[in-house]
Amino acid sequence: MDKLELIKRNVQEIITEEELEELLRKKEAPTAYVGYEPSGKIHMGHVLTVNKLIDLQKAGFKITVLLADVHAYLNKKGTLEEVKKVADYNRRCFIALGLDEEKTNFVYGSEYQLGSEYMLNVLKLSKDVTLNRAKRSMDEVGRAMDNPVVSQMVYPLMQAIDIAMLGVDVAVGGIDQRKIHMLARENLKTLGFEAPVCIHTPILLGLDGTKMASSSDNFISVDDTADEIKKKFKKAFCKMGDTEENPILALFRYHIFPRYQNIVIERPEKFGGNLTYENYTELENAFAAEDLHPMDLKNAASKYINEILDPVREILL
Repeated sequence: MDKLELIKRNVQEIITEEELEELLRKKEAPTAYVGYEPSGKIHMGHVLTVNKLIDLQKAGFKITVLLADVHAYLNKKGTLEEVKKVADYNRRCFIALGLDEEKTNFVYGSEYQLGSEYMLNVLKLSKDVTLNRAKRSMDEVGRAMDNPVVSQMVYPLMQAIDIAMLGVDVAVGGIDQRKIHMLARENLKTLGFEAPVCIHTPILLGLDGTKMASSSDNFISVDDTADEIKKKFKKAFCKMGDTEENPILALFRYHIFPRYQNIVIERPEKFGGNLTYENYTELENAFAAEDLHPMDLKNAASKYINEILDPVREILL
C-alpha cells in the first residue's frame, strides 16, 4: 500500500484530495492533528481517528494530539480540574492503542488557549462568523444545543484558531466535525492563516445497529473487560447475510483488518473448520453469501478486539 492509499484508507471524505496530493509533493513531513474533548470513556468511535493518526504517522506525518480540556469545560463536560484528569487518561489510552509516544506531540489546550495572542485571534474571528453559523457548526457535537450558552458559540471559533496556532496542515476528525472544519477553511485566510486539508472518518453504528450513545450502552469502551466485550458481542445486531449497517462487520473493516495481515475465523471441524481471510472484502463477500455464520463472526470480532485493547487494560491496572 503506497502512502496515498494508506492516508485514504477507511476515510469518508477528504477536503480536498487535490490539496492533499499537492501537500505531499511539497512537504516531506507534513503535519496533522486531532482534537479530543476529554469527556468520558474512550470508545471504538474515538479509536477510529486514532487509527487514522497511526496511518498518517506511517505515511510520514508529524502528529499533534490536542487534549482539549478548555473545550470540554466550555461544552459543559465538567470543571477544568475534572476534564484535565480525563485528558491525562485519554493520553495514556492513545499511546497504548499504538500512537508512537516519542513521535506524537501531545498538547493540552490550557497550555496555550488562555494566552493573549490566541484570544485576540478568537475575537478577530468572532467578527466574521455569524451567530447562526457558529450554532450550526456545533449541532453535531454540542451538548443541549436546543438552548445553547455563549461558551458553545465560542467553541467552534476556538477549534478553528487551534488549527492556525498549532500550525498543522491537516485537520482530522469524525464526519461530525465537518461543519466546524468548513468554518475554519472558509475563515482562517481572512486572518492570514492557511486553510487546512480536512480528513473525515465515518461515524460507527452502535452494537445494536442504532446510533452509538452512552445512554444506550451500545458501544465498546477501551476499558471494558474481556468478559464484558464477549457479552456485548453476543447481544450485538448481526443479521445473517446483511452487510449494510452491520456493526460487527464495521469493526472488522475499521479496527481489525488495519492491524492484522489476515484474520482467522475459528470454527469446530464439524462446522467446516477454521476460515482465513486476507482482506476485508473477502470477509464481507463470504458473509453476504451466507458462508459465514453471525455467531462465528461475533466470536472472532470479540477475540481480535480484546487483543487490540489488552495494552490499554495493562496501563489502567
